[in-house]
Amino acid sequence: MKKPVLLKKDKLGGIILAKRILMTIAGMVTYPNMFISNKMNIKGIEYLDKLPKRNVLFVSNHQTYFADVIALHHVFSKLPWRKISKYACIFSFLTPKIKTYYVAAEETMRERGIIPKIFAYLGAITVRRHWRYGNIDVSRGADVSVSQKIKQGLLEGWVVNFPQGTTKPFAPVQKGTAHIIKAFNPIVVIVYIDGFRRAFDKTGLINKKRGTRLNIEFHEPIQFIKENSLEEISDFIFERITKRYPLVSANHEFSRR
Repeated sequence: MKKPVLLKKDKLGGIILAKRILMTIAGMVTYPNMFISNKMNIKGIEYLDKLPKRNVLFVSNHQTYFADVIALHHVFSKLPWRKISKYACIFSFLTPKIKTYYVAAEETMRERGIIPKIFAYLGAITVRRHWRYGNIDVSRGADVSVSQKIKQGLLEGWVVNFPQGTTKPFAPVQKGTAHIIKAFNPIVVIVYIDGFRRAFDKTGLINKKRGTRLNIEFHEPIQFIKENSLEEISDFIFERITKRYPLVSANHEFSRR
């Protein structure tokens, strides 16, 4: 029996209507911290206009648990309004981009409280980090299920990944991201963010310094070619999410031979 439209789910099991409502509320609640108490500065947003609706992987550095994700949700949601009104950010929470998923540490999503649970429902692809648990360094087998989860997310929409797997600056890029790129050949958009660590606490939910410039810089979409090794892909990503490189022009492919 076909399910009612109101109960229609995405590929990861979330009820789409519920996600839309929660995303709209989250947008309304977080808008003041992103655009009034602090100032959002976005570069390279024009690169997002012609992206396909699915099989796009965003890879970004990571400064807080949740503020980075919230900011990207605002940017993605404002795209339909960008060419209509210069005040697009005011309306962004009315048109959330539902089919957007992000990779998050399993233990972060399991923290007590309603906020992590809401974020998990909004599109978290949870992964058990094999090198770290909370603040403790560990060594355990890689989470083999995450690849399938990311595949499902890419089949339906956009996936945001933080390949360093930590909010610590200059942490190495985990090879798992390169494996995902090699396996599914998505269009890759590298993102550099800055200012979130100064503006918010580690969770990204408490504003600790007002008037901070929140920078989000999108590099031109690229698509790696099969000759690129895991090391080349990881090095390319690391260099651009840890340093202030100019926006990349790569003609949608990349080769470092």
